[in-house]
Amino acid sequence: MASLKITLVRGRAGKNYRQLATLDALRLNKPNKTVIMPDNPQIRGMIVKVNHLVKVEEIAE
Repeated sequence: MASLKITLVRGRAGKNYRQLATLDALRLNKPNKTVIMPDNPQIRGMIVKVNHLVKVEEIAE
């Protein structure tokens, strides 16, 4: 199963509450923080909402 490496590349200041809630659900609370999440439709949907704030890399396992 593949995973996604998600990095927050822009700050959270000034973003609306939906974007902040999505970043909280992805556990991205500081710039340059990286998390590994499973590649599934729910995570992909969250990434679409904040794609201008994050960088995504696929990791094959």
